[in-house]
Amino acid sequence: MALLTALQGGFGDTADALRIDGRALSREDLLGAATAVADRAAGAPALAVLARPTVETVVAVVGGLLAGVPVVPLPPDSGPKEREHILRDSGAALLAHAVGEDVPEGVPGLPVDPAERSATSHPEPAADSTGFVLYTSGTTGAPKGAVIRREAIAADLDALAAAWQWTAEDTLAHGLPLFHVHGLLLGVLGALRTGSRLVHTGRPTPAGYAAAGASLYFGVPTVWSRLAADPEAAGRLASARLLVSGSAPLPVPVFEKLAALTGHAPIERYGMTESLITVSTRADGERRPGSVGLPVDGVRTRLVGEDGAPVPYDGESVGELQVAGPTLFSGYLNRPDADAEAWTADGWFRTGDVAVIGADGFHRIVGRASVDLIKSGGYRIGAGEVEAALRDHPAVADAAVVGAPDEDLGQAIVAYVVPDGAVTGDQLTAFVAERLSVHKRPRRVVLVPELPRNALGKVLKKQLLAEHGGR
Repeated sequence: MALLTALQGGFGDTADALRIDGRALSREDLLGAATAVADRAAGAPALAVLARPTVETVVAVVGGLLAGVPVVPLPPDSGPKEREHILRDSGAALLAHAVGEDVPEGVPGLPVDPAERSATSHPEPAADSTGFVLYTSGTTGAPKGAVIRREAIAADLDALAAAWQWTAEDTLAHGLPLFHVHGLLLGVLGALRTGSRLVHTGRPTPAGYAAAGASLYFGVPTVWSRLAADPEAAGRLASARLLVSGSAPLPVPVFEKLAALTGHAPIERYGMTESLITVSTRADGERRPGSVGLPVDGVRTRLVGEDGAPVPYDGESVGELQVAGPTLFSGYLNRPDADAEAWTADGWFRTGDVAVIGADGFHRIVGRASVDLIKSGGYRIGAGEVEAALRDHPAVADAAVVGAPDEDLGQAIVAYVVPDGAVTGDQLTAFVAERLSVHKRPRRVVLVPELPRNALGKVLKKQLLAEHGGR
């Protein structure tokens, strides 16, 4: 069975089956333009895509999938070091981009023209072949490439379609970035598998969501928080069928305000780049604030204590959440060491998140097993990567980065820096933004005389937060 079933006909078509930041494409036009990309990308070891929220990005991604070439979305705001790492590590031989767009040196460009057409017929790639290599930040070091099989994507989208009653009758709207699971795999490929219309708003603004006229909306807590603060825009979502929140916990006050303003209690779901979406509230089930619901079809979960023993499902006991099922990734590209840490001996994936499961099976995510993975505005950011960038500054002797609670972003990146010379917080923020993705820059920089450490030399980040209150 084809991954992108809506491109094979049978769902009907309209001139605006996909609308991306105001530009429309029919599915037939998308297929013709993407096939032209596939003709040029076929046989490449991997196709990087400069993943801006544009029609060109969608055409390029679909073209890579049609050609059976692993697609590597490249964050458009990535800094030189991060970009070079992703291109080198993935082995991408081509970088797809809009016609006339400046692209980094080192990888040949593949200009994408949405008006181009090809009628070539490419055979459907094997279900167990790689669809994507998605780069995800860990707690230390450079981002790792998670290898995602086509069959894992199909299994997850079908499970979510069942959980959310997502059909070709829906119109999906969102304004999420197109270089990660939420915005791209769910928010674009989901529409191309279920047959729903897609409206991508370009940016996830309250006005854009209000104008979309959709039945199904995707957003991260930051998006929903801003909508909840705009009663007029939120009220225009009352005609929707379902609001879905993910990528970070949705604050209960935002949940309650959205429900009051729109008449819809939002759906919450849980997942990771490595596992895709594994747990979700159902469209026809209870929507409980602070809960992400039940495992989706085909997925199994378990809680494990620090001693490796099972944790009871009593709604109170906390354990590490581990998952198994058809949506899991194949492993980290060229990282057998990371694979060994990520999997248990009996084949379960260690999420690194701690959770509570009730007797009724409802899951509540408590947080990370460590404080080194920050969720800010829907992004997952490794503290170690930001710390390394800060330490590259000549006026920085040491640095520790934490996620401080933030009403808008969920967590804000706060850097505690021991200076070694004259430097300001604004200078350090700009320094990081020039080297990493812009969303990884510190929102606040606190200059401190020293960092608290334990006997083993490990920085006591919780103590930093307690002493400074995230300031």
